[in-house]
Amino acid sequence: ICLPLCTLWRYLCCRSIAKMALALGSRSSVSAPRVAARQATRPARSMPVVKAAAVSSEVPDMAKRNAMNLILLGGIGLPVGALAVPYALFFVPKSSGGAGGGQAAKDALGNDIKAAEWLKTHPKGDHSLAQGLKGDPTYLVVNQDGNIENFGINAVCTHLGCVVPWVGAENKFKCPCHGSQYNAEGKVVRGPAPLSLALAHTDINEAGIVTLSAWTETDFRTGEAPWWK
Repeated sequence: ICLPLCTLWRYLCCRSIAKMALALGSRSSVSAPRVAARQATRPARSMPVVKAAAVSSEVPDMAKRNAMNLILLGGIGLPVGALAVPYALFFVPKSSGGAGGGQAAKDALGNDIKAAEWLKTHPKGDHSLAQGLKGDPTYLVVNQDGNIENFGINAVCTHLGCVVPWVGAENKFKCPCHGSQYNAEGKVVRGPAPLSLALAHTDINEAGIVTLSAWTETDFRTGEAPWWK
């Protein structure tokens, strides 16, 4: 009995599998034409073509580049120069000229010093400050004849640049910063200053104005070449 039942079970299973395979085959055969038909009815997609932008092969040569650079520099340089020159001239002291192209000495108010007027208020042996070359404070010296000496004495100490005052009671210059001393002609007589005060030529031009010019010859106080040259 058991054997016929097993055989029957196998028969039924095989039959069921065969029916399922047949059903699947018929479905696939039906759906395949439908899919093909759908694909046939769809419009073909065209792939976008990307075209590279044309690059110009024209490159400016060196001459053109140099010309462009010059134009750029000129455009910047002109306005800068127009502003810089007046600014620089502002710091150049005005001069009334004089013999040998000297620069006019000026008083505390910035006025040109006239020798006649100066000597009315500055007696013999006087050492008074004026504005000298490059704007440096410079002593005008009145000699024992009542005339302005032919040299002026720069008041800037050769040690650390302090302005050295004239001490009439001691007939010498004494620096208040570190104690350096100079005689009546500006020659160093006591340190720590290593050098004498610088000199400048003084003269009186045709208009009676005291002028100053650079001292380039031998320093008469030391017999040596001027260190400030």
